[in-house]
Amino acid sequence: MSKIILRLPSVKYKTGLSRSSIYLRIAKGEFPESISLGDRAVGWLESDVEQWLDDRIAAAKRANDE
Repeated sequence: MSKIILRLPSVKYKTGLSRSSIYLRIAKGEFPESISLGDRAVGWLESDVEQWLDDRIAAAKRANDE
């Protein structure tokens, strides 16, 4: 299984969230943690971001069904 790392611009594009919203949600434990790639670089596992998106979609569908 290949591990794809997404940098912040890709995460912002995929989620539609701003940089500050992403980091706020991380601080609240509501978004996947970033992975250190070096002294000044971080990224996110694509699978973690995709799972987060799937969870949000499922929650929205459940809310609409109620």
